[in-house]
Amino acid sequence: MDPHLIPYAERQAPRYTSYPSAPHFDASVDGALYSGWLGALNETSTLSLYLHVPFCRQLCSYCGCNTFLTRGRDIPDFVTSMMMEIDLAASALGSHNVVELHWGGGTPNILSSAEFSLIKRHIDFWFDLAPNLAHAIELDPRYVTPELAETYVAAGVNRASLGVQDFNAHVQTAIGRVQPFEQVRDAVRTLRCAGLDNLSFDLMYGLPSQSCADLANSIKLAAKLKPNRISLFGYAHVPWFKRRQRLIDADALPGADERFEQAELARRMLGDLGYESIGLDHFARPDDALAAAARAHDLSRNFQGYVATHSDAIIGFGPSAISHLPQGYAQNIATVGAWRRAIEFGHLPIQRGHVQSADDARRGAIIEAIMCDLEVDLGPWGGRTVFADALETLAPLAAEGLVEIDGDIIRVPATMRQFCRLAAMAFDAYAAKAATNHSRAI
Repeated sequence: MDPHLIPYAERQAPRYTSYPSAPHFDASVDGALYSGWLGALNETSTLSLYLHVPFCRQLCSYCGCNTFLTRGRDIPDFVTSMMMEIDLAASALGSHNVVELHWGGGTPNILSSAEFSLIKRHIDFWFDLAPNLAHAIELDPRYVTPELAETYVAAGVNRASLGVQDFNAHVQTAIGRVQPFEQVRDAVRTLRCAGLDNLSFDLMYGLPSQSCADLANSIKLAAKLKPNRISLFGYAHVPWFKRRQRLIDADALPGADERFEQAELARRMLGDLGYESIGLDHFARPDDALAAAARAHDLSRNFQGYVATHSDAIIGFGPSAISHLPQGYAQNIATVGAWRRAIEFGHLPIQRGHVQSADDARRGAIIEAIMCDLEVDLGPWGGRTVFADALETLAPLAAEGLVEIDGDIIRVPATMRQFCRLAAMAFDAYAAKAATNHSRAI
């Protein structure tokens, strides 16, 4: 990376899986308001459902997710509470068509086959699942079993995302996630033997003690297993937000220039392996639905990343899960005990959120276009005069070649896609309103 770009790479920026980003949510949204939002949805509105399973058998030091250590004793109570939350939300919603169902975490495969099936049957009872439902689950490859794989296929799961991160032993030790290649390979074989062929891998760059050679090795090994998609996330070192990251040796983290080189190396390698680049950090084979949506400029971006499925509302279940409706965002209570108590008292367990204004909707659409397509036409949103402040912010980036401004068209060159979060942030009306820490742009 050119040295004069390092200050831009070291800037902090949101990941823009929502607008505004979650740190700007507040207590103005509660369960009563959220219930009203649910009831106001048109009966023809389509839904995406997200189920957050916040438990792990062990906590990885690199992880920034909302997770809790468990020995398994609290899982049955969690399953009961999640079904009760589904009851509360579905009673307010009424019947709707569900086009996407996503299990995240944490470790969703910490649920036994019986527990998973119990929740799935509860969803079947309350909701109309589309015949072409996009049904995905995030899996820890260390805990994939033939029984679970067969259960997922029987339940209609048609995509599994495996948390690989890195295949090098010294990097795995540095991040507290030891899983040899053979263990991931066996998990892949188990899933495919059960009939679950559509697989995604999560890989990471910028990890402690990770070099470009290490990342290249991980990509070569991942390619041997032929996943349909690969997500390449930059490690976000935010120890002020996630205490477990204090176990990471900050001195062992690659600098901004090396992170840039790692990401570019991965992009070149994955391109040579036949994967198409999607937005900021996703890659997919040309025949994958995500690649087709990207080519058609029909991608969406939400808390699950880039998605090819469109819905009118996202309804989240489980601690910390976030729902997105036309009126705004609503986030569940993050701690398991308080989330469960609210549900037991018959309340939708909302802790905070954001009421979306017309300006929020406009700016959110612009930011999503930049993050998905690396380009946006300001014309439909009022043009240059409406966003004079954003263009002023973009001017230094344009001078450095990080963005291109052509009339109402704002474009991030493909070679500079790693900086697209900075281009998006120019349209963020909340960016300067609070001292919020985010991960570095690269």
